[in-house]
Amino acid sequence: MSSVPERSEIDEQYTWDLESIYATDDDWEAAYETVSERIEDLQSYEGQVTEDAGTLLEVFERYEEIMREVEMVSAYARMRRDEDTTDQHYQALTARAQSLSADAQSAASFIEPELQELTREEFDEMVDEEPDLETYDHYVDDVLRMKPHTRSAEVEELLADLGEVTGAAGDVYNMLSNADMEFPTVEDPDGEAVEITQSNFTNLLKRSDREFRRQVYEEYFDEWESMRNTVATAYKNSVKADVKLAQARNYDTAREAALDGPNVPVDVYDTLVDTVHDNLDKLHRHAELKREALEVDELRMWDLYMPLTGDEGPDLEYDQAAEYVVEALEPLGEEYQSRVAEGLESRWVDVYENEGKQSGAYSGGTYDTQPFILMNYQDDVASMYTLAHELGHSMHSELTTEEQPYVYSSYEIFVAEVASTVNEALLTNHLLETVDDPEFKQHVLNEFLERVRSTLYRQTLFAEFEHEAHRLEEEGEPLTADRLDDLYQGLKADYYEPAAIDDRIAREWMRIPHFYRAFYVYQYATGISAALAITDRIFEEGETAAEDYLEFLRQGSREYPLELLRTAGVDMSSSEPIDRALETYGDRLDEMESLLD
Repeated sequence: MSSVPERSEIDEQYTWDLESIYATDDDWEAAYETVSERIEDLQSYEGQVTEDAGTLLEVFERYEEIMREVEMVSAYARMRRDEDTTDQHYQALTARAQSLSADAQSAASFIEPELQELTREEFDEMVDEEPDLETYDHYVDDVLRMKPHTRSAEVEELLADLGEVTGAAGDVYNMLSNADMEFPTVEDPDGEAVEITQSNFTNLLKRSDREFRRQVYEEYFDEWESMRNTVATAYKNSVKADVKLAQARNYDTAREAALDGPNVPVDVYDTLVDTVHDNLDKLHRHAELKREALEVDELRMWDLYMPLTGDEGPDLEYDQAAEYVVEALEPLGEEYQSRVAEGLESRWVDVYENEGKQSGAYSGGTYDTQPFILMNYQDDVASMYTLAHELGHSMHSELTTEEQPYVYSSYEIFVAEVASTVNEALLTNHLLETVDDPEFKQHVLNEFLERVRSTLYRQTLFAEFEHEAHRLEEEGEPLTADRLDDLYQGLKADYYEPAAIDDRIAREWMRIPHFYRAFYVYQYATGISAALAITDRIFEEGETAAEDYLEFLRQGSREYPLELLRTAGVDMSSSEPIDRALETYGDRLDEMESLLD
């Protein structure tokens, strides 16, 4: 019987080094107590933030000292919980850390409203008096920009206090999907019992036996069906919270509020959706090519994850995948390449799935720690690409931390997804150029096509879904499970026109955790578009383009996202990078079609 190992069975070298943050839980407790006491110190500055230049600098520095420690406390607790989401002890530590973070934000909630009492000219005069304030120039510009959407200190404190409440729907969903839901065990064609999990579901849909895929697909979504009212209620309340918070900050829509934070025009979102819709024919062609490759009369939803090569693909152990990734990064220079290699040796990565582990993958850590990457590595090409992806995030953080002060270390997701996808694109080019095995090359090419399908097309579909869900809530239409199913199923039918759309796929929205972070997913689609344009430039122009890209990574959030991307030679205010990415996708489809013939 196939089973997921206990965490204690995983070799230490394949686990992340959280002891580098706090050696023991007792050390975490000591840090927690110390920073809890310091939070109260912030409130002594209330009413004095802009009193004089020296006080303003002191407020900034005191806030940063406290938040850096709060972030370490929170990161350690959260990552310990993610090792085993059923562990009650670390659930409790995470809850305490979340409360601590909310307390810190609440205690500091007066700072930005008081800053907004300044004019730009008054701040410039303070910089003349206290030159160290120059560091905060872009931050203050951003705060002043948000003045129309910032409430009084009293209301800001209330909104900060409500942070845990407004995020509760996502917490409920996370516990339901990762800790409480139990998916069935199915029998594979060899008679082996296979446990379906959140992490291995899509991997099981790559198995060559079509009847097995159908059974996995149906059993998995039937389990979601048993939870549909609970999940619909969680999502409805998440959307409602987004809408209410946007209204509280004087925005017309939740989408406008979400995009205004990083100063991304709503037109960028609409341009993405329009451009993708203008190129759905390429996705339809991909679906039809897949139907032909699989030699089936009708492409079904349980066929979508099957590679065009028609089999499961080569096994790829983690150590070999890591070697390929490091080699692929050579165009970014020896220093970048060697730092990735050192990070892999220094236990940045928690590699394998274990019982209760948080599903999916992410790059985490704080300004004062090394990067940490959570994975659920499945010994396949897709997992290798996920490793490359998360290492892009981690190196972005490393270069930003090295170059920028704390205030500019938390770069926006809009640019973060560029770094991760550049790594993927470099990996594709490296493998196609250096690996001799024709079968392996086909799988690499298939992985590229699947990445574009799942990142550019799929994430844009998701973006349409959440935009429409929020619009319905804003117009007073009830977000019932049936309404959400209908909405999602309609979009799926548009995007996958040549395939058969069944009722179970209408429930797919239930399994997407990113929906609890509203208007997040579109940035995967813009990110891959920008990344492919940057990668093309690196191969065309060499070292100069690579250095422009590294400079972009070093900037963190010192500029607004669209300006940062211009540093790397990309203009995301136009459709050009999206059109270029989709043209590359079409060219790769031609190449794959030729190989299959």
